[in-house]
Amino acid sequence: MNSKTNYFLIFFFLFCIVATSRSQGSLYYDGGFKIKFGENQDKFLRIISWAQAQYNYLEDVPENASNYNFQLRRARLLLIGQITKDFTIVTHLGLNNLNANTMSPTGLGNGSQLFMHDAWAQYNFSEKLSIGGGLHYFNGISRLNNQSTLNMLTLDNNRASWATLGLSDQFARHIGVFAKGKLGKLEYQLAINDATTSSLDTRQVSPNYSIYSGRSIIGSKTAGKTYAGYFSYNFLDQESNYLPYKVGSYLGTKSVFNLGAGFFMHPNGSVISENSVPKGEDVNIFALDAFLDQPLGNSGAALTAYAVFQSNDYGTNYLLGPYATGSMLYSHVGYLLATNKTDLKFQPYASISHQNLDASEHDKSIIGLGINAYFSGHNSKLTLEYKNEKFGNVQQTIVGLQAMIYL
Repeated sequence: MNSKTNYFLIFFFLFCIVATSRSQGSLYYDGGFKIKFGENQDKFLRIISWAQAQYNYLEDVPENASNYNFQLRRARLLLIGQITKDFTIVTHLGLNNLNANTMSPTGLGNGSQLFMHDAWAQYNFSEKLSIGGGLHYFNGISRLNNQSTLNMLTLDNNRASWATLGLSDQFARHIGVFAKGKLGKLEYQLAINDATTSSLDTRQVSPNYSIYSGRSIIGSKTAGKTYAGYFSYNFLDQESNYLPYKVGSYLGTKSVFNLGAGFFMHPNGSVISENSVPKGEDVNIFALDAFLDQPLGNSGAALTAYAVFQSNDYGTNYLLGPYATGSMLYSHVGYLLATNKTDLKFQPYASISHQNLDASEHDKSIIGLGINAYFSGHNSKLTLEYKNEKFGNVQQTIVGLQAMIYL
C-alpha cells in the first residue's frame, strides 16, 4: 500500500476508536453559559467558548517538510451581553491556525496572538430593524460568507466563499455600520464599511492584471468604502438572525428551506496600471444560494443540503490564491443517519466546488468526502475528511481529522 492509503487507514482507525468512547460534552447544553442578572430575562451575559484541534496529512509537500502535522485550527471566546432587549454588545476574541510554524518561543509572535474578531454595539428597535456599528460580521454575498464556525457541515468552510477575507477586511470582518431585521419571512442585512488600508495582496501594480490594494494605492477618497447585503426568504421554520453567524447543519432539529441572494461592492477596490498610472477598478461580487435542512420522518435521520452560484469580479485577470475573477459553483450535502442512541450520531457528507477563472485556461475544482461523529450535537464532535484539490496540472490531496468541543 502507498503512503496515502496507510495514513488514511490510520485516520480511520483513530476515528473509530474515539467514536466508540464516551464524550465529555453535555447532552443538555440548553443555551450554554448564560449569567442572568436579577429577574429580568433580558439582562444577561452569555459566554461561548470553543476549540478545534486538527491532525492533517498532505500528499504533496516540499522535500524537507513532513506530510502530516498538528494544528489548533481555532480557539475562540464569544461574549454577548445586554441589560435590556433594546441594545446588545458582542465581543469575540481568538486565534487561528496555531501550529509549529506559527508558534513563538514565549507566545508573543504574530501567529500565536489572540486578536479581536468582532466587537460591535447594536440597537434593537424591533424585529424589523436593528442598527449597529463596530467590527462586525454582517456580511453580504452568501450564507457561507456569514458562516458560523461552530456548526459547519464540512470540516471547514469553502475557502473561496469568505470572498473578501484579508483583502478589504480583517479576517472576514469590516469596521462600519449595519442594519438588519425581518420583514415577515424575509430576512435582510445591509452594511456600509471602511475598507482596510492593508491587504493580503501585496503584489506590485501591473498592466496585465489588477491587484486588490485600491485604498493604499489611490487613497481612501475613491477606494475607501465597501457596500454589502444579504437577503434570504425563510419558507419553512424561521431562522434566528439575532447574530450574523449562519448555521451549517441543524441535525434535524428544524425544518428549514431558504433561498438567498447577496452582494459585495467596493468601488475602485482593485488597481491596474494604465500607461504606467494606477487606475482603480470596481470589485463586484454577487451570489444566489439555497439551503435545506430537513428531518426525515421520526427516525432521527435528516438531510442537509446547500448550493451557491457566485459571480466574482475582482478586476482584470485577478487571481490570488482562492480569490479570482470568474464564477464559482459550490454545493454540499450531508445525511444524518438514523440511530437509536441519543448521544452518538453519524453524518456522512460530500462537497464539490468548481471555479472558472478569467486569468487561466484551467478551471479549479475541489472534491471533499467526510463524516461527522456527534457525541453531543455540535458541542462535541469529530470530523474525518478527504479532500482533493485540482488546478491545471497541480493537484493536492489532504486528509484531516478534527476534534471540536464548544460550550
